[in-house]
Amino acid sequence: MSLNQDDPTRRDFVKTAGVVTVAAAAASQIAAPAIQKIKAANNQVQFGMIGTGSRGQYLLGHLNKLDVGRCVALCDIYDPHLQAGIKASKDNPQGYKDYREFLSRKDLDAVLVVVPLYMHFPVTKDALLSGRHVFCEKSLVFRPEEVHELRALVNSRPKQILQVGLQRRYSKFYQTAKAMIDKGIIGNVTHARAQWHRNPGWTMKPNADPELQKRLNWRLFRQFSGGLTAELASHQIDVADWFFGGSPEYVIGVGGLDTMHDGRDVFDNIQLIYKYPKGQKLIYSSISTNNHLSMFGGTRTEFGETFMGTKGTIEITVGTDNEPALGLWYYEPGPEVSKADAKKEKTKVAGATLATTGKGSKALPILFEKDQVSGSDSFLDREMKFARRWLYSKGVMVPEEDRNPVDVELESFLEATRTGQHPKADLEAGLADSVMVMLSNMAMDQNRRVYFNEIDKMGLGGEAKAKRS
Repeated sequence: MSLNQDDPTRRDFVKTAGVVTVAAAAASQIAAPAIQKIKAANNQVQFGMIGTGSRGQYLLGHLNKLDVGRCVALCDIYDPHLQAGIKASKDNPQGYKDYREFLSRKDLDAVLVVVPLYMHFPVTKDALLSGRHVFCEKSLVFRPEEVHELRALVNSRPKQILQVGLQRRYSKFYQTAKAMIDKGIIGNVTHARAQWHRNPGWTMKPNADPELQKRLNWRLFRQFSGGLTAELASHQIDVADWFFGGSPEYVIGVGGLDTMHDGRDVFDNIQLIYKYPKGQKLIYSSISTNNHLSMFGGTRTEFGETFMGTKGTIEITVGTDNEPALGLWYYEPGPEVSKADAKKEKTKVAGATLATTGKGSKALPILFEKDQVSGSDSFLDREMKFARRWLYSKGVMVPEEDRNPVDVELESFLEATRTGQHPKADLEAGLADSVMVMLSNMAMDQNRRVYFNEIDKMGLGGEAKAKRS
């Protein structure tokens, strides 16, 4: 008789109940008391945003849903973006062209920095020096010397919050997957794959003014941008660092400008391999000619991550405004078979004996606290939970996060300005992520293995002064 461990049963789902409950409970306790205090005192955080392009307007849409802060000011040097940002906010903020004038306001508690990458450090630095708490989009910094200077600045101001826009750290799916890995649910995790594929990806927006065209298309030019590595890969490098528990030892890679011949000078495709100190490896790909995602049965496109362990595999992707986050896990190895069946499934090829089973395991959903059966559940509630799990296993339904991680990260930042709670995406997470962006681009440009510790000597002394001048 075959031993098939593949069919999801009540016992299968219970196996992860403990770890999922812990992770979900942790995710649900993001400074809840602080919300109560702010509401009770009717004393909302007064915040402003510097940079109201496409990303800034997107964040304003999410900030509009929160009731722990009020947007009092916006700033952008490009008037169409500034006016669009003012229109996007529900709070009727005042507009500024010069961020230094913006920072001279006395009523700003917090500042969100959503400018092009090359301006992240100078704007973040000035905002911190003005005494404000700062949320800065990833990548946190652009140049090696900025790594050292920002670390010193933030560490000299321990009462100010600096949070980085790495929203996967605020996702219940990712927090649960991290807990599963830490608890050994999928064994020793040795490899990861991640991709962000688009078709066609960024396209050049034309403008009669060549200089303005460059600035409007800043992601496509190296003087302003870290290209695909900074704008896309940084999110997924951060997840690998988080799940593996540290930064890579070195990176190798290949990049090319092979398809998008429109005046840009950043690569339109990159392939990178990161080797971590314990032997784990992350294989990363970003291309601009195809958006297929070989996860979740092809039901999603563009981006996702796979973590492979000795006892199982996790497939995961963050949600968008229109699509839910997804998280699945698989047993490893596949189903056990009897000796008689195994004998039938072997074939002799050129004198070698090859197993030809090829059958994998069925996907199981990553479950949240709401799906766990408790002793206080009524009979009906308990049966409904098992029914929902069964529907998950058949692909009829998928577990969904109750909130978009972008909402959670923004709310967490605003609450932290009142409570002093340490951000999940903090200074060191942001700097480690930025360092790997810089070193990854260096590895592709110089066609060599680049070590993480090279940053320790980069951007110091004369080299830093020369670059600043």
